[in-house]
Amino acid sequence: MHSSLNRRQFLSVSAVALTAAGLAGCSSTTKKTTSFVRPDSAAVTAAEAKRRRTGTVVQRALTAEPVTLDLGGKAAKTWVYRGTSATEPLRGNVGDTLKVALTNHLPDPTTVHWHGLALRNDMDGVPSLTQQPVGPGETFSYEFTLPEPGTFWFHPHVGTQLDRGLYAPLIIDDPNEKADYDKEWVIVLDDWLDGVTTTPDEVLAELEKGMMDHGGMDMGPMRMGNTLMGATSPLLGGDAGDVYYPLYLINGKPANDPQTFTAKPGEKIRLRIINAGGDTAFRFGVAEHQLTITHTDGFPVEPHEAESVVLGMGERYDAVITAGDGAFAVVAEALGKQDQALAVLRTGSGSAPSKSAKLPQTKSPATAADLRAASKVALPKRGVDRTLTLDLSGGMEKYDWAINGKRMDMDQPMRDALGIVDGERVALEFKNSTTMWHPMHLHGHTYQLPGGGPRKDTSIVLPGTTLRVEFDADNPGRWLTHCHNVYHGEAGMMATIAYQEN
Repeated sequence: MHSSLNRRQFLSVSAVALTAAGLAGCSSTTKKTTSFVRPDSAAVTAAEAKRRRTGTVVQRALTAEPVTLDLGGKAAKTWVYRGTSATEPLRGNVGDTLKVALTNHLPDPTTVHWHGLALRNDMDGVPSLTQQPVGPGETFSYEFTLPEPGTFWFHPHVGTQLDRGLYAPLIIDDPNEKADYDKEWVIVLDDWLDGVTTTPDEVLAELEKGMMDHGGMDMGPMRMGNTLMGATSPLLGGDAGDVYYPLYLINGKPANDPQTFTAKPGEKIRLRIINAGGDTAFRFGVAEHQLTITHTDGFPVEPHEAESVVLGMGERYDAVITAGDGAFAVVAEALGKQDQALAVLRTGSGSAPSKSAKLPQTKSPATAADLRAASKVALPKRGVDRTLTLDLSGGMEKYDWAINGKRMDMDQPMRDALGIVDGERVALEFKNSTTMWHPMHLHGHTYQLPGGGPRKDTSIVLPGTTLRVEFDADNPGRWLTHCHNVYHGEAGMMATIAYQEN
């Protein structure tokens, strides 16, 4: 039996009709939507036409369907994309046209969001904002130019579907990039519960009942139903997460059945690391190896040496390692949750590392604040034309996560849209007034962190802090910004940033 749809999904023909009206810019609920660029407008088409193109078309078929997975001896009923997976990324060159036919064999509507891409607005995969949802038995064709090289990924944007198995990497190559490494591995980190202990929809329903706010407690993680109490991490400023997960995975495999990566001693290996989790930040590293961080969220940075790196949900980091001789633990520590995901790097003889093998803690792990953008991708200096303040609020007691005091209603995503104008330099100020960290994600753009920091689309905002970032408004449309903790986002921590019509 599949879980019932929650209030963020389309429950009836009338809801779909309302969606169509919103996309046409003629909703009777507000006059505000008529002043914003539509996803199917000429401005969106013109922006797509300006992107460099190779003339090559990459065609793929995806089928979203229910399956049963073997997760280290545990049978998990879940949903996945047939045609791709954590170990089977979609791949193309920058400038190629990607055509993906999504067929929905799920019992519920779905979409695909192409996380991190500055793509055309009507392909962004947000139901009621950029497209109608793809109903059961229907097919929708996504088609857009691959806009820049880097490590990206894709997942649904309907309800809590992200916390199932519906995700995979999207790797965009630059044929002109010098490959100063011998091998490349894509490493997808995930927290897993679907079909093992419960379903994501049931977790959200439990959380939305509300409970005692446990922010700042330091008593160690304690499970109460599907909720995790007392999970704290100083790296995250306190409360580390809300949800109990029985498994943590690297490329779809748990620690008792780890993936083994093989190489020769001395080989240089490029790691493309993606946090596809729903509620978990990871500290990632390879035992007895130094990481040289080269990219974050797809964009190059000045090379930075680190023992490990912290990834919030939705973040990606590329790093290069030089393989040692032997067998080594590849570890993704679930921050604050006293558990971890594990894989193995093997270049020679020796016993496999224990599933409880730990990363060293002699140095502080790297975060985005330690990095600087490579000069070729740094935003040109100019004045800010508009500042948008996004006040992050809410807590566990009422589970009332919101932005600027308003919880997003995905049936009316334009109701409180924040307007910007094409050509502006825009500053976003993420002001976290809560006791928990939030990985904030902006669709359709990359911004730059202050002080010459890295270009990113997803950033950790620690409790009680304000993160100010800047981006150039050069991709017309209606774009979501939200917390990439799937349960915070679904509870309402989302907002729309929309281009005003000329």
